[in-house]
Amino acid sequence: MMVSGLALANPQPWQLNMPTGATTIAQRIYDVHMLAFWVCVAIGVVVYGAMVYALFKFRKSRGAVPARWSHNTAMELVWTTIPIIILIVMAWPATKLVVDMANVENSEMTIKVTGYQWKWRYEYVDYFGKATPVNFISTLDEHSNRVRQTGSGLDPHAVKDGGENVYLLNVDRPLLLPVGVKVRFVLTADDVIHSWWVPDLGWKQDAIPGIINSNWTRIDTAGTYRGQCAELCGKDHGFMPIVVKAVPKAEFEQWLATQEGAAAAAKTAQAAPAATSATQG
Repeated sequence: MMVSGLALANPQPWQLNMPTGATTIAQRIYDVHMLAFWVCVAIGVVVYGAMVYALFKFRKSRGAVPARWSHNTAMELVWTTIPIIILIVMAWPATKLVVDMANVENSEMTIKVTGYQWKWRYEYVDYFGKATPVNFISTLDEHSNRVRQTGSGLDPHAVKDGGENVYLLNVDRPLLLPVGVKVRFVLTADDVIHSWWVPDLGWKQDAIPGIINSNWTRIDTAGTYRGQCAELCGKDHGFMPIVVKAVPKAEFEQWLATQEGAAAAAKTAQAAPAATSATQG
């Protein structure tokens, strides 16, 4: 049974930090962020602590007399060496993370994402080396679409999924992915620049006409993860959400087989009239 999870693209009430995400990459991004945060906190404590101490300890009312000197070689070495060490400590995990984020080798599945005004097309290019014919358009769900119309009089707070408000964050057909599988994404666009962004995956990638960008993910926990187009792409930019639903591998393979069967049946149905016409001709 799929573990229920709802990760919205917008921040939660009183959320003061970035989400930890649902992938290893997202978790590592969070860890690097927290490393930088605590380094900044430590620097702030030292710098402002020394400043406050000096203000009170060496104030004029206590008879403090300013020292007169031009420089201190030992101190200059200390405040030059320590920042260099801090930068190296921060740069090492960050650089390794950037390299790993770009490494799409050994992917077990490929999804092609194409941005349109204002929807997404998902093509399941292959799954463990086997080509698949499955592709579909994903667009804003009908409930949100009705509510967003000017003068509709409908309540946005009534657009819910599992008790959570999903106004403008739900679609008619989510992107279904298997848990624990490395998925390579290739992204492009058909008209203008879009940007495919699901915060819990840990990255966003521009979809640019005439250019193929790539990225990858491996979702560790089954659930529903939501995102949005992150590039201003026209008047309905705010109405092209992204929904990724991660399910157990067996459930995904059953769904994929059903979709492949439906695609084959549709292809046969399309070919039948053409064959009949050719025979009659």
